[in-house]
Amino acid sequence: MPHADPSITVTLLDWYGRHGRALPWRMPPGADAPPPDPYRVWLSEIMLQQTTVAAVKPYYERFVNAWPTVADLAAAEPAAVMSAWAGLGYYARARNMLACAKAVVGEHGGRFPPNAAMLRELPGIGDYTSAAVAAIAFGEAVAVVDGNVERVVTRLFAIEAPLPGARASIRRHVAALVPPDRAGDFAQATMDLGATICTPKSPACVICPVAAPCAARAEGRQTLFPVKPQRARKPLRRGAAFVALRPHDGAIWLRRRPEGGLLGGMSEPPTTGWSARADGAVDASEAPVAAAWASIGSVSHGFTHFDLELTVWRAEVAADPPGEGWWSPPAALAHEALPTLMRKVVRLARPEPALASG
Repeated sequence: MPHADPSITVTLLDWYGRHGRALPWRMPPGADAPPPDPYRVWLSEIMLQQTTVAAVKPYYERFVNAWPTVADLAAAEPAAVMSAWAGLGYYARARNMLACAKAVVGEHGGRFPPNAAMLRELPGIGDYTSAAVAAIAFGEAVAVVDGNVERVVTRLFAIEAPLPGARASIRRHVAALVPPDRAGDFAQATMDLGATICTPKSPACVICPVAAPCAARAEGRQTLFPVKPQRARKPLRRGAAFVALRPHDGAIWLRRRPEGGLLGGMSEPPTTGWSARADGAVDASEAPVAAAWASIGSVSHGFTHFDLELTVWRAEVAADPPGEGWWSPPAALAHEALPTLMRKVVRLARPEPALASG
């Protein structure tokens, strides 16, 4: 176990009390503050995975207004949840979130388990989220390590091992610093320090509360941490999307993607069989219906492990295409569960302002 420097903990908590971010899901810092609502802590942590605070805030407000409790969310229609999530990305999070809400209600009487070990058994909750909810909502003295914390700790202690192999060492250093009485505040303080001061490219060391004990700063090597392995170049996949327009009202034919896999359960204009491992057809040979298809350009989108380029085809189609689907009039498009990629496709075919959001 690394040697704990209590001055780091005390200094960070003091800084957090004066400079911590005011976020809609947080309670004010301090040992006497009322405990946060575990549902809201969990909801925010699920949304914040691989997503910025600025992007999450309106989605968080939308969800807590629509589903104020975990029981409300567990009873929600999946299509409504996916529609409310549309544009936030990483859609498996939304499916797992709904499954987790149902498990909390069905298996735990509507109350989140109070420790990280039990939380980790719920759908969609891994090591980080279980620790964050346990520390912030229940005060369990566990190490909470996200990307911001990794950056702060590898700089504080000049941890030379590259990620992801360094994570065990990072976790041990964090565990040595966690105060037993304010674990949640300490977790949020460290995350805030990484988000606002100990930033990836231009850390503001001059105003950093823990600049004095920072080993990387003493060596002038702040921006070299955390050490990361060389990233392989992402492959480029290709496919096609077909926007069928109904002549008399401009409605677009949409279908629902299969529940499993990328963008599962979300809505889309029909596309060819692209995936992370294979291209789909880019011409009109796999159009959903015979029509005078015209190519109108392409859209690009980046996924975690690959980039995608879709050629967009458009045609007027009077009859319903074969297979399950529905016509979505222009006024309804903004409320469809269209992921960002598919909004790009629809926007190229019909550049209405209603699709600018999300």
